[in-house]
Amino acid sequence: MPPAHLEYRLTDEPREDLRDAIAAPLRQYNEDQVGPSGYRALVVTLTHAGVPLGGLWGYTSYGWLYVQLLAVDEAVRGQGAGRELLLRAEAEAISRGCHGAWLDTHEFQARGFYERLGYELFGELTDYPPGFARFFLRKTLRSA
Repeated sequence: MPPAHLEYRLTDEPREDLRDAIAAPLRQYNEDQVGPSGYRALVVTLTHAGVPLGGLWGYTSYGWLYVQLLAVDEAVRGQGAGRELLLRAEAEAISRGCHGAWLDTHEFQARGFYERLGYELFGELTDYPPGFARFFLRKTLRSA
């Protein structure tokens, strides 16, 4: 039975402790259904002389690598840095037992880049942002 008085609050200032509290029952439910996710952060950084020039931010979970962010400073674009970041993340994901990778990118970003590296489209969200699409791509990972 729910508590007698429930409060609802809206905020645009999220706190990590609240996110954890909100996610806890979902994580528990998921684990009860399919077992532990094996969640592990996966970050590959790109620096020069200690200065960050980009990197990849993601995680592995349920046998998949999810790439949340992949960005390279304009000064080093076109030199293979993005490719190297992604390949290193994929190699680490394989070493963690992952069989696939997925990510999303906007129409005005890097869909072609990912497709050249073996990613294939599995979903599209139109008008996000208005006038553009957001693409969801995946790749089967294999050991070298």
